[in-house]
Amino acid sequence: MLKLTRFDGSQIVINVDLIEFVEKTPDTVISLSSNRKILVRESVDEVIEKTVEFKRKIYSGEGWG
Repeated sequence: MLKLTRFDGSQIVINVDLIEFVEKTPDTVISLSSNRKILVRESVDEVIEKTVEFKRKIYSGEGWG
């Protein structure tokens, strides 16, 4: 799960397995497999970094701890 920030400052948690693609338009838009689009404050690179970090924790056995 990724914790990201909407433009109004509220936080949202996104299931990384539902992400189809992330684009800069110039804002960062995350498109989900459910056909939802989510606009976030984080850059495309930040979303990628957070996704890689999350997957690394899951596959290394660290989990949520």
